[in-house]
Amino acid sequence: MTEIHGPTSHTYYSQRLRLHYVDWGNEDAPPLLLIHGGRDHCRNWDWVAQELREQFHIIAPDLRGHGDSQWMIGGTYGAAEFIYDIAQLLHQTKNTPTLIIAHSLGGHIALRYAGLYPETVEKVVVIEGLGLSPKMEAELAAKQPDERMREWIDTLRKSSGRSPRRYPTLDDAYKRMHEENPHLRPDQARHLTIHGASQNEDGTYSWKFDNYVRAWPPFGMPEEAVHKLWSSITCPTLLIRGTESWASDPSEDGRAQHFQNATVANIADAGHWAHHDQLDVFMGLVNDFFDG
Repeated sequence: MTEIHGPTSHTYYSQRLRLHYVDWGNEDAPPLLLIHGGRDHCRNWDWVAQELREQFHIIAPDLRGHGDSQWMIGGTYGAAEFIYDIAQLLHQTKNTPTLIIAHSLGGHIALRYAGLYPETVEKVVVIEGLGLSPKMEAELAAKQPDERMREWIDTLRKSSGRSPRRYPTLDDAYKRMHEENPHLRPDQARHLTIHGASQNEDGTYSWKFDNYVRAWPPFGMPEEAVHKLWSSITCPTLLIRGTESWASDPSEDGRAQHFQNATVANIADAGHWAHHDQLDVFMGLVNDFFDG
């Protein structure tokens, strides 16, 4: 197995929060931004970064409330705040125009950012970052506003009383990581656990994310407005999905039609974390897309 030589850690500020990102060096190369998904962390990209670090100048942030970035006090973790953080990171590092690879929540953020600032994005790869399927969106829209507000309040209240889960040892946390995604090789699961957990004062371990990230705001951007942002993306877009995932195929459910220049790729024998489950296949798609 190829040994991973890690990146350097840096901080930046966004809405008075101290946020963390890693930089893989090679500063004279074209910039590439990697954005992780919900309840994840920037070092989940290490295998992808290792493959691409000779070609690109790679930076990968920990989203607010995740990894080594600060947690919010008050408010919620909404799309607008995440998008602002990414816009601020690229503004401060002057890493535009850039290519982007993003997963899940990170893809959700990347696509909206690319629609807002199309001139700053050259190509974007998104792994299951389109959000809820049209069917799930319709079910959510059918709920009355008061019902959605009550559910959100209940979720926040539960989160406020929920202490981060504590694992007696790092091995116990590793076992939970492996249970979450059985496709992971043992070395992958251990690496993700080492970088995704921190040791508490009593010697136990907890995951590095704020439980409040589970409480998505009750109201967001209307679906029509999201589609408008997608249609404003001018760069080539690659939408990737694992065939064993819960996510629906955007070429079949109609969402791909909202993009000017999108290609959809399904990866067999992969779930929601296709870049972990089938790394070689994923990198083949990415390299072909970037070279095209």
